[in-house]
Amino acid sequence: MSERARTAIVWFRQDLRLADNPALRAALDAGAPIIPLYVDSREEEGEWAPGGAARWWLHQSLGTLSTELARRGSRLVIRSGPALPVLRELCRECGADSVYWNRRYEPLVRARDALVKEALRAQGLVAESRNGALLVEPWQIATQSGGPYRVYTPFRRNVLAALAPPVPLAAPAALPAPPVWPHSLTLAQLGLMPATDWCAPLAAVWQPGEVAATPRLAQFVAGGVARYSDHRDFPHGAGTSKLSPHLHHGELSPRQVWHAVLRASAQAGMPAAEAPGGKFLAEILWREFSYHLLHHFPHTPTEPLQETIARFPWREAPQALAAWQLGRTGVPLIDAGMRELWSTGWMHNRVRMVVASFLVKNLRLPWLTGARWFWDTLVDADLASNTQNWQWVAGCGADAAPYYRVFNPVTQSRRYDPQGSYLRRWLPELARLNDQDIHAPWLAAATDLVAAGVQLGRDYPLPIVDLRESRAAALAAWQGLRG
Repeated sequence: MSERARTAIVWFRQDLRLADNPALRAALDAGAPIIPLYVDSREEEGEWAPGGAARWWLHQSLGTLSTELARRGSRLVIRSGPALPVLRELCRECGADSVYWNRRYEPLVRARDALVKEALRAQGLVAESRNGALLVEPWQIATQSGGPYRVYTPFRRNVLAALAPPVPLAAPAALPAPPVWPHSLTLAQLGLMPATDWCAPLAAVWQPGEVAATPRLAQFVAGGVARYSDHRDFPHGAGTSKLSPHLHHGELSPRQVWHAVLRASAQAGMPAAEAPGGKFLAEILWREFSYHLLHHFPHTPTEPLQETIARFPWREAPQALAAWQLGRTGVPLIDAGMRELWSTGWMHNRVRMVVASFLVKNLRLPWLTGARWFWDTLVDADLASNTQNWQWVAGCGADAAPYYRVFNPVTQSRRYDPQGSYLRRWLPELARLNDQDIHAPWLAAATDLVAAGVQLGRDYPLPIVDLRESRAAALAAWQGLRG
């Protein structure tokens, strides 16, 4: 160590946690005072800068991180602007000779990070990145020919054969502080919170931050993971983990999730793949697959992986789009899902598939329009997963659903919400309809509608499209592309 105390900067991004944080551990191992830093550099992320719901979450999570750092004798320094000038300035201010961060994989961010690393190293600084977001790096898994995977099942098989994620790192009890703290913006100065109170209901549903994420994981592993395979498709109830926003913002690492499920499987005396949590681990690997695709096909956030769909005759129907966004399509499962999204910043995964299918196949509106809406309204808006999921439904991505697969929202609703509990939660105007009619009120007898106090077109919309006719039109359009 030189005569003056070296200082290390830990650049926090989508890794807003102290446990299992490889960049933080590298700085601690260097034995230097540490300056935790968050840089608001949204302008460098283009159209995929955090959307409204994700910004709300980010504000809360940064506040929690700041509190946890303070409990360990440290603090979070907040700056704003392009990352490289901000890092250079802070290094000059505090005499830092090293910067550590955990990798991100979005195309614009990845290119920016490469320039940052090269520029800082050219100045003689230590600039190192770590893997804090994935079980396996996208470039570490390849097909037998050496190329990227485009099908999930062989990808999963290869990953499982090679996967040995390290045991998660413990959170440090204390962090060495610099002799003088540099100036910092306040969290409020970042302007992450919306100017209006549309996000107020989110606070009633979610508690962002590592402090809440850790017990949520423990609770799910202790109870929910054993029921996951049987209950995951039913939108009413607690069949899913709801860990996705914590994973996206890095309040949990996938290694923490993976090992927690492995421990639960071991305690049950079963191999992880055979235990009830095996299905949940498969979903974690879908997340890995999405990042594999994003890395190897960086154009996919805005362009289809399968180029054929680029010629698809999408409609221009702004009124239909608005009805879909507002949950006013007249199709109960679609409307319930979209209202859940608006109210909570989240939507059940099966319902996500159905509302996406309705947009791109029944309404024949572009998948990218839906992806952008989800990006702004989901608290777990993740570029890799959002892109992969939308392209899967649209039939233009890797391992995509076949073009002729069109989810029937009435069939899906009756199968996975047979008592209409989910529909009644989000569509109170239909709550008095019986269990049969609530899934398709336009098919209900007039007397039953009157008895339930429902007048279609007044209390609840008539369907904006005929499900059978719109399905046939979508299939005809697809056949035209293939012909």
